[in-house]
Amino acid sequence: MAVRISKILLVASIGALLLLIALDNVFDYNTNYEIVSHVMSMDEVPRDSVISWRSITNPTLHKLLYGFIIFTEFAAAALCLAGAGKLWRERRAEAVRFNAAKNIAVAGLALGLGLYLFGFLGVGGEWFQMWRSATYNMQQAAFRFIGSIGLVLLFVHQRDD
Repeated sequence: MAVRISKILLVASIGALLLLIALDNVFDYNTNYEIVSHVMSMDEVPRDSVISWRSITNPTLHKLLYGFIIFTEFAAAALCLAGAGKLWRERRAEAVRFNAAKNIAVAGLALGLGLYLFGFLGVGGEWFQMWRSATYNMQQAAFRFIGSIGLVLLFVHQRDD
């Protein structure tokens, strides 16, 4: 039972973390919007770089991408919290039912992991060369989320006997 409770608490913790991040991005919109805008504009990548054509300087597109990030954070948070609730309801069930109840939690964790892995490291880090920026490089922060969410995903996905 302790392992099941641990899985539930960790999924709920990731859900709460993602919810806090999303809420911060709504209530303190400009702080991270500025980062998204600078990263997409590639304003710290030399203009003579062969990949500077990738830059997007349109503020509307910056807002759309930032809105997508916030939406994805809310969606991942909702799935994790709903998944933790479903796991809680099945905590005393036989292993087959408890394992089957993991689907929503796994979906939320995978969505959050995908956001930070592909969105921040892939798109931000590599496509827009965020790693070149001394000021707006969010790869270390994203990697902390990737590590946390990834470990919880691996733990939760382990079969319960």
